[in-house]
This record gives sequence, structure tokens and C-alpha cells, in this order.
Amino acid sequence: MYNGPAMSELNIFEIFLSIQGESTHAGRKCVFIRLAGCNISCLYCDSPEAASGHGTPMSVRQVVDRARDMGVRLVEVTGGEPLIQPQTGALLTALLDAGFETLVETNGTMPLDRFDRRASYIMDIKTPGSGAGGSLDEANLKALSPRDEVKFVITSKADFDWAAEMVERWGPPPRPAALFSPAHGKVEPGQLAQWLLESGIDARLNLQLHKIIWGPEATGV
Repeated sequence: MYNGPAMSELNIFEIFLSIQGESTHAGRKCVFIRLAGCNISCLYCDSPEAASGHGTPMSVRQVVDRARDMGVRLVEVTGGEPLIQPQTGALLTALLDAGFETLVETNGTMPLDRFDRRASYIMDIKTPGSGAGGSLDEANLKALSPRDEVKFVITSKADFDWAAEMVERWGPPPRPAALFSPAHGKVEPGQLAQWLLESGIDARLNLQLHKIIWGPEATGV
């Protein structure tokens, strides 16, 4: 739920420079713009403080200026769920117009066709084991382009089988990249890698590099 500032402002939890830890952009320097608030609740949420909705009011111009000051052209708008805020659309367009390569991580519950499609969307489809299964707006699957990506956080073999079946239904490329991530403390990376090798599906093992580099409890990295 969005409980932030007035519609003319964004509710910002944090803005920081780090190494992109996930997706096909893993390893690149990236400015993260983390918006506060979320409309679902996942059992493995790794940013519960942001999801709670507590943040700082900032204008679109202030956010873009802060990102520009960090001197990196790759930005990711994330959360919480960033697309629930009324001013997020204006923020994405402002970042793109300013020349930023813009990624958006979203849980797939908000219609993507309302937002600037020049951005690349990383849609985190919630598996049954997430505690938020069934939350996806399935119309978003048709809105994805080959430059977008789809992520599944896997909590069990049942989750893996569910996600693999979904990927197999998409058909041959060109299509969004499929990313499979192990839920921390529930599935070991080696086990997930083995399931991927045995399945034959066209998907990428997606480890969270920031947790490997700085540890699973670190924040703001």
C-alpha cells in the first residue's frame, strides 16, 4: 500500500551507488533509487524497511539530480514496489530523457503499459512459495519486450517446476530473459544450478552478487 507524500512528490527510501547484483546487468556500476511502500508481502522480502512505506519526500527533479551527481549512467528504480507511486511514471520519463539507461524492478502487479517503455523492466513473478503467488497481472506478460527480463525467486523444487513450466510456455526467442534466483536460506545455489542443468529450459542462474560481496545482512549496497 502507498502511504507516502502528496502526488507531486516521491516517497524515497534510499538512493545509493553500488554494483548491480542481479539480472543480465550483474557486475555493472549502478545507481539504485529505492522507493518506499509495497502492495504485496513476500515471505523472503529482503527490503522490509522500504516495503513498510517509511521514506523521505523528494521531487522528481531532486531524485534525477541526485542520480546525476553520482556520475553513473545506469540506474535501477526499485522498491518495495516502485510502480504503485503516482509520480513514478514521471520519474522514469525524466531519467530516460536525461540520458540514463533505466532499469525498473517490479512485482508485475501494476500494468506496464502505463509506463515509459524505453526503460527495461525486470518483472519478479511471485512463485507459490513466495507467499504472494497469484499476484501477477498476466496482461503484463504480453507487454514484455525482448529487452525486458523475468525473475523467479525459488524457495523449493515445487517452485522451480512451476516457474520452469511457465518459461516453457513462452516459446522460442526473441523473448525476455528468464532469471532463476535461489531464495536465501531456502535453496542452495548449487541445488538450483543442478535443477537448471537437468531441466533443459532456457534460463539463467541469477545469484545476488551484492550479498556475496558484502554479506546477506548488509543494506544500502
